[in-house]
Amino acid sequence: MHDTLPLLKATDFPAIRRQALNTLQVNLGYRCNQSCLHCHVNAGPNRTEMMDGATVDLVIEVLQARGITTLDLTGGAPELSDHFRRLVVAARALGVEVIDRCNLTILSEPGQEDLAAFLAGQGVQVVASMPCYSPANVDRQRGDGVFDLSITGLQQLNALGYGVEGSGLTLNLVYNPQGPSLPPPQGALEADYKRELLQHFGIRFNHLFALTNMPVQRFGSTLVSKGTFGAYMQLLKQSYQADNLDTVMCRSMISVDWQGDLYDCDFNQMLGLPARLGKTWRPQLRDLLQADPEGEAIRIADHCYGCTAGQGSSCGGALESADTATATVAVHVVHTGTPQSVTSGATP
Repeated sequence: MHDTLPLLKATDFPAIRRQALNTLQVNLGYRCNQSCLHCHVNAGPNRTEMMDGATVDLVIEVLQARGITTLDLTGGAPELSDHFRRLVVAARALGVEVIDRCNLTILSEPGQEDLAAFLAGQGVQVVASMPCYSPANVDRQRGDGVFDLSITGLQQLNALGYGVEGSGLTLNLVYNPQGPSLPPPQGALEADYKRELLQHFGIRFNHLFALTNMPVQRFGSTLVSKGTFGAYMQLLKQSYQADNLDTVMCRSMISVDWQGDLYDCDFNQMLGLPARLGKTWRPQLRDLLQADPEGEAIRIADHCYGCTAGQGSSCGGALESADTATATVAVHVVHTGTPQSVTSGATP
């Protein structure tokens, strides 16, 4: 595994500061039932790092003390945590919106047969990884058989009301490019996904989030191995849009790792770049009980260009409108002059 932090530290990315904190993104651990090529966490079945019960208790305490409105649960597969369900129940009891970043295949794992029903019963928003509507492309990126299991998972969620108008149960899908390219415009791609998944599988969902692959961990290491890291960074930098700075996720969210350490975003967590909180240079979850992160400087490096390139990218998808994003990506294809393997406009 190539360490990409030395390649990212020197940066001319603009300085930015935190706004009011409303989202706590909690990584419950790196164990996962999959090992995806694009994974910026390097998660997999052999990872053992998982959040303990005492830290989960502290998450619940911080949610209440800080008046957090959204709890964003990620991993690995967050559902593999022994404390996942009690954390969800506690957060919902506080009136906190809960997001489960679900890989869909977890719904078919032994012992998880009632997981979909649990999520529906708690009114959890499901954000599900679905990098393509083509079986071959999904299996190539995520492993053999993953597409079929993902379809089964989506059908299971639909049967419970997820993605169905008027149900109140939100199902959003996530697209990642197959390689070192920017995502196509999110609006048009969402329309394609909705048409294809409904026509062939009867599947409905609310929205599609088009996310840029970040040059860290497994994906970043692959770029280095293939000699395309520099070209990809050039694409991100030449596609920079200053308007996206106002809505990048790190302004209103803080990331918590499995040990309770704080980071400005999930990507900084994977790079080992801790957040700063007052005079504390390695703040932990407990520090949020006393200190407000609003106004603090955000740790930046060259990977930050990934969130501001083209239509922009955050945990909630593109930052620009569909029309603006279409024009933006078209301009970048014309002006970057990069090889076809690293230009935007990937086909699912």
